[in-house]
Amino acid sequence: MTSALRAYMTLEVTGVSSNMAASLLSRRTASSFSFTKLNSLLPAAVIQIANYNPRPLRLNLKDPYIPDKESERTPEWQKTEKFERRLFGRYGRASGVNPVKLWPSAARLEELMAEEREWHPPVEQMLQNIAERQMEKEKRRIEREKTIAESMAKMPKLIADWKKQKREAKQKANEEKQKQVRLLAMARERFGFAVDPRSVKFKEMVAEIEKEEKKQRKLLKRQKKEEEQTSITPTADSSQ
Repeated sequence: MTSALRAYMTLEVTGVSSNMAASLLSRRTASSFSFTKLNSLLPAAVIQIANYNPRPLRLNLKDPYIPDKESERTPEWQKTEKFERRLFGRYGRASGVNPVKLWPSAARLEELMAEEREWHPPVEQMLQNIAERQMEKEKRRIEREKTIAESMAKMPKLIADWKKQKREAKQKANEEKQKQVRLLAMARERFGFAVDPRSVKFKEMVAEIEKEEKKQRKLLKRQKKEEEQTSITPTADSSQ
């Protein structure tokens, strides 16, 4: 006996009319046929995914999570002392961590105390540091004012020297200009035409003139020296 026939007989027994029973039976048969036809058209992988019913995760949310240090799956950062301190701070004795090993060593304790003294000194030390900084600042101010006063005292002489240098440089430039004009005039008189100051003839003439002037200066110096000696000798004779 088919399932459709069994359903029809059930509907007859329950007192449902034959027309209503036939209508319900035709709907159920069409629905069953449509699902069967759809399953035959879909790939097996899609049907398997659609029928997949994953098992629920079994999470233990009551007991604390204590990593297994011997396991290779445990990350390395969960095997450090820092993580042990975190576990002990969160779960206390339930973490299974010995609090004795969480206490820093003597060397580490000394480092922490040094950092504490450096970054969080006592009030007395802070006041002393402020006083020392103020004294150092005042000392620098006094030295700066002293340097400024010494520089201001030297300022008139520096200004006079600067003006003297400017005058001497200007005078020297004028002398060089006059000398250049005089040499050009001498070159024109000697050669009978204007000479380029960059030419070889002009440079040779200038060298010859400078040599002659040097000889004249030496001669004048010698004559002056002889005159001084001559003036000294009669004075010595008269004193005797």
